[in-house]
Amino acid sequence: MPVGILALQGDFREHAQLLNGMGVETRLVRKPGELDSIDGLVIPGGESTTIGKLADRYGLLEPLRRVVRSGVPTLGTCAGLIFLAAGTTGPAQIHLGVLDVVVERNAFGRQVDSFEAELDVTGLVDPLHAVFIRAPVIDKAGADVEILATVENDPVMVRQGNIIATSFHPELTGETRVHTLMLNQEG
Repeated sequence: MPVGILALQGDFREHAQLLNGMGVETRLVRKPGELDSIDGLVIPGGESTTIGKLADRYGLLEPLRRVVRSGVPTLGTCAGLIFLAAGTTGPAQIHLGVLDVVVERNAFGRQVDSFEAELDVTGLVDPLHAVFIRAPVIDKAGADVEILATVENDPVMVRQGNIIATSFHPELTGETRVHTLMLNQEG
């Protein structure tokens, strides 16, 4: 079965290209029925407010929540982390509320403040090269959330059950280890 990639806005094509290059079949998801029979779910980076509004408009909120809560391995990157979260520190926006974190949007600054870093990630032997673009950080994490990586003591990669979420964009560097971790998740 394919990995579904939410394809409403953002860098969904880059995730599809990376997964296809790993030999993983993908399906772009724009309608609820496209969530049927998937082996994984990726929610890409982009603009979290737009992703939330479009998911609501196309009737995807409850189907997405059902899929994630059913234990399907799920990865959210950057805006995907924000969309999966329970909430944000800033203005209210639409969230799936399936990841027990509160996120601070654009925590490292504006677009011009984007940066790259080498991260030590729990479970990975070698450092992971990460690209941060208007990146969020996790302000609060629930007791069941495992922090996998930090930048200056701010959590930027977490795992909770079947969900892995990052503040950065592994799909932009060709880094496959984050997607491999997601695919090996069990709910």
